[in-house]
Amino acid sequence: MTDYEVSVQQLNDLLTDENGHFHMPSKNFNEVYAGILLGDQSVIRNVTRLKQLGVTHILNAAEGESDMHVNTSAEFYSGSGIIYHGVPAFDTDHFDLSRYFEEASDFIKRALSIKGGKGKVYVHCQKGYSRSATLVIAYLMLHHRMTVHDAVALVREKREIGPNDGFLRQLCELNNRLKD
Repeated sequence: MTDYEVSVQQLNDLLTDENGHFHMPSKNFNEVYAGILLGDQSVIRNVTRLKQLGVTHILNAAEGESDMHVNTSAEFYSGSGIIYHGVPAFDTDHFDLSRYFEEASDFIKRALSIKGGKGKVYVHCQKGYSRSATLVIAYLMLHHRMTVHDAVALVREKREIGPNDGFLRQLCELNNRLKD
């Protein structure tokens, strides 16, 4: 067993209750860090609602047209003033989401760096549980120098999440890279 496999179990321990059960999110979205709303697909097609929430940017961690994806695009938000970025990720253990960590993190950073602190990014996938949560955790690690443990704990404190083991392994690998 390698170090990151142990770490995946440690992360899963953070994500489960005292009985070892995962829980689905109790809300459509939660503000998990200043200016970052992590959520499901329920409000992403309602531009009026997004504007009411102060959303300036959308990061779709499930861009695509399959049953596992959420089919929105930059064109959907054209004219709304909302800036869109899509990541065509599948929620499977073997999907390499880590290849999108930097670009997604940079997009979140740009959204939050709007003058006057007016930037707010809605990061979503279908349920706001695995893909999108993984990208938010990677952002916290890359731009706020958090360890994977601290970033997972922070997001989990604000929202029920459950990145799949493959994504947790990729976050552990990122953690090891950032330690060097």
